[in-house]
Amino acid sequence: MAITAQMVKELREKTGAGMMDCKKALTETNGDMDQAIDFLREKGIAKAAKKADRIAAEGSTFILSEGNEAVILEVNAETDFVAKNEGFQTLVKEIASHLLATKPASLEEALESKMDNGSSVNDHITGAMGKIGEKITLRRFAIRTKDDNASFGEYLHMGGRIGVLAVLEGTTDGQAAKDVAMHAAALNPKYVSRDQVSQEEADREREVLTKQALEEGKPENIVAKMVEGRLGKYFEEICILDQAFVKDPDQKVRQFLETKNATLTDFVRYEVGEGIEKRQDNFADEVMSQVKK
Repeated sequence: MAITAQMVKELREKTGAGMMDCKKALTETNGDMDQAIDFLREKGIAKAAKKADRIAAEGSTFILSEGNEAVILEVNAETDFVAKNEGFQTLVKEIASHLLATKPASLEEALESKMDNGSSVNDHITGAMGKIGEKITLRRFAIRTKDDNASFGEYLHMGGRIGVLAVLEGTTDGQAAKDVAMHAAALNPKYVSRDQVSQEEADREREVLTKQALEEGKPENIVAKMVEGRLGKYFEEICILDQAFVKDPDQKVRQFLETKNATLTDFVRYEVGEGIEKRQDNFADEVMSQVKK
């Protein structure tokens, strides 16, 4: 029986197995979908399918740089225990090397791109899920480049719980760049400078601050001046150049960079699981559900 692309697609959707594994299973079972599923289950390849609806909010960030190119990525797993697993860490490094070599333009393109072993990144991850036993996802990545008169600041906090990649131009002082990355890890700024803050965000914050001042009973004739002062404090919270430098609070990050004749052009900060709604399991309910089964 001829094995069609549609049959392979259907089996992949049902099992989560890789394309080549699905094609082989269908070939071995003469196109019988149910037998093909059993074939994959027997081989342990279909285990990943059962994990598709699980929440992967743990994991690790990782940074890899080679010359004037660097990549930062976040790969998620279900538990912190697996994130420390040697097999998981090897997978993260393999993906990082592949991303840096191929430089895909999007997450979708990255997942579909072929690795050296011939499988796609997505299939490679699926294969790892079968071995490791948890849902694993490549969540996001960013690739940055620099020139010879610049440096990457690379910092992983708590073994990759937080990862920051900073780009400093005008200096090759790697320690200074790392110090800025450490600062970003600690204070979690959103922007490099005030000019990156959209007018919409600034106006929204100004409106909130105005309402707060009026509710505090401040005279209307001084509210506008007060709001602008508070808005400046807001910028100090979200813009890294305006923040007090963690290693020397007596100077701003901007001032620290000036001592190095450097300019911070960009930074990327990933914190594992941020923005992912983590499932809150009740242990007693979980035990009872197993007893009832």
